[in-house]
Amino acid sequence: MPSKANNNPCSADQPSAYLTAPRNKTTKRIFIAATRMNDGKTTTSLALFAALRAITDRVGFIKPVGQRFIELDGHQIDEDTVLLNQTFNVMVPMQAMSPIAIHPNFTREYFGNPAANHARLIDIMCRAFDRAAYEKDYIIIEGTGHAGVGSVFNLSNADVAKRLDAKVIIVAKGGIGRPVDEIALNKALFQAAGVDVIGAIINKVIPEKMNEVQKFCKLALDRMGVPLLGCMPVEATLLRPSLNQIVNEIGGRWVNAEAHGRRERINKVIIGAMTAKGLLDLLERGTLIITPGDREDIILAAIATESLTVERTISGIILTRDVLPHPKLMELLGRTTIPVVVCSKESYKVASLVNNMTVKTQPDDHDKIPIIKNLLKKNIDMPAIQNAFEARNVIEI
Repeated sequence: MPSKANNNPCSADQPSAYLTAPRNKTTKRIFIAATRMNDGKTTTSLALFAALRAITDRVGFIKPVGQRFIELDGHQIDEDTVLLNQTFNVMVPMQAMSPIAIHPNFTREYFGNPAANHARLIDIMCRAFDRAAYEKDYIIIEGTGHAGVGSVFNLSNADVAKRLDAKVIIVAKGGIGRPVDEIALNKALFQAAGVDVIGAIINKVIPEKMNEVQKFCKLALDRMGVPLLGCMPVEATLLRPSLNQIVNEIGGRWVNAEAHGRRERINKVIIGAMTAKGLLDLLERGTLIITPGDREDIILAAIATESLTVERTISGIILTRDVLPHPKLMELLGRTTIPVVVCSKESYKVASLVNNMTVKTQPDDHDKIPIIKNLLKKNIDMPAIQNAFEARNVIEI
């Protein structure tokens, strides 16, 4: 494999004697797994980190295997690691918290010499873990997808949890039948690897169904020996993208008020396929307008709305098909603080991409972090988690 970054599993500067397990035997390890992608591992990790920080400053974090990463100082660092570090300032080198990045050619390169590459992967992971867990009372280990993800290169979540001697919490998406079935399947994989599952969290539950889900999931999970640690309701704010996230999703470019608009939170999307009067009747706080740039009646109406209303309703305008308004109209837009973006796609394609986005918490989503912390504080049995490690003190959050 090429030595693309310092956390590459086949970097030439690796030691000749490889570790097969961490040297650290004392730090309490909590592995956050999920039944599938986007079930809430990162949200749970953030909230649990905050809860543990309430009783001790000595809390660590590691995401041993990451699939979505960015380049930082020559290292491929998982996005969720960047988010947690920017939120809590963990004071550990980033490459120790995100040691293995699965780039598009990773699996093919791994099979060039699987035995040697697997030994290197284990060594990198164990050394990173020892650094991330150094002088820590607890460390949160965030998994990647369900228990079996990574099996293709013998580093599944179950394998990682076993290698790091961690206890597992499984996070599943709201409901009764499906999440229980998926928890059972994941528990079997962890159990086969010799890993202790200390409980499950049902996330993104419809608020009106919280009591019902909690009651029946507890009954079902009790039968399989998995404590229900709690249910967390859907929180609308966590599902709302920022305008900057949308810009990245659609491949757009800013043409007005970028600095003002990057953090605008989008609550409603309107396609400008109606009269300007009809559109104005639909405006409410956090509205995104998607329209071709030649719909100058709609753009003029948006400019007038901003000058006439006290509370901002238009959080952004996306001009589609790479069509910009007349230069004079662009000049008028430039005198406003309305965020404006242009992209090459047509309006309905843009609307479809926005509506189907997976909205993940970003480092600059400062409004979301207190909500995430409060969700766990109100809904999760933290003493049960701590008791699984036979700790003396009860966590208070």
